[in-house]
Amino acid sequence: AFCPTGPATLAPRSAPFFSRPARATMAAEEGPLNAATLINDGWFMEKNSQWPGQANSLEVKQVLSHAKSDFQDIMVFESTTWGNILVLDGVIQMSERDECSYQEMLTHLPMFAHECPKQVLIVGGGDGGVLREVVKHSCVEKATMCEIDGGVVEAAKKFFPKQNTGFAHPKADLQIGDGLAFAKAAADETYDVIVVDSSDPVGPAEGLFSPEFYANAHRILKPGGVLCCQGECLWVHADLIETVLRDNLAPFAGVEYASMQVPTYPSGQIGCVLGRKAYADGSKKVSCQNPVRPVPGDMDLNYYTEEMHPAAFALPAFLKKRLDAAVPASKRQGASTMKWG
Repeated sequence: AFCPTGPATLAPRSAPFFSRPARATMAAEEGPLNAATLINDGWFMEKNSQWPGQANSLEVKQVLSHAKSDFQDIMVFESTTWGNILVLDGVIQMSERDECSYQEMLTHLPMFAHECPKQVLIVGGGDGGVLREVVKHSCVEKATMCEIDGGVVEAAKKFFPKQNTGFAHPKADLQIGDGLAFAKAAADETYDVIVVDSSDPVGPAEGLFSPEFYANAHRILKPGGVLCCQGECLWVHADLIETVLRDNLAPFAGVEYASMQVPTYPSGQIGCVLGRKAYADGSKKVSCQNPVRPVPGDMDLNYYTEEMHPAAFALPAFLKKRLDAAVPASKRQGASTMKWG
């Protein structure tokens, strides 16, 4: 069953950028990308040099919008079985059918790993899905979202109404701007949780995979704060995952990778990297592998569960061995066993 209900109202519109594992990159074709060239005989085929030798295809019911923003080629089409699809530079960013797995896990893994997240920063996430999930937590006092392109917000409101409900929430503060610059300018120890819903480490999102960004994220987190970033596919990007955990997350006391299933992404899998800033007294365990607050029974969830939370950190042997060798044991161990009454 679909996480949200069926496709949005059909109407032409342009514009998103910088959302979902927004894996926007150069397409296989040379020259300026035209996503329409990836539709043949009624099927969209996602060919990209980032995942050589494989391609995902979805059957197209109709193209709803196709335009170019200041950043990339943007297409939204209605599929026959996966709802509306957002495509940036020829790469699938989001489908209505499976967006819940990515949005909920990227958000609730760090949020439920924190005792009481009051101040939350979202970098990217222009479709609004992460914001929608963040404001479900009653303890949140303010959810600041910094999105580089307002066009993605407009597109979400037009074609993905189930994702954009958080924009109207009284605790939401939408800022249109560069996330890297925003983090650099933010004051020390401002946020309890930072969620980075960024694109791949190319183009406008490249800086969000830099040591500079991670250093600033660590600086602006409060003690015990949690950073959670889109972490790429373990089947395709193991080198990048290792580098991010070993080098970029070096300032953090706890460093982990969690996995989730997203059928419309390459290999049907993507992950997130999590870093915990040390607590002020150093007495608490820094792992994010278990929720430290109960999950409310009335929280509207389609994928995340209390049981799914620790399960996401169970990794296949080949990746676990690699990360165990790359990351000091002190940053990998000490998963919380906290229970609540």
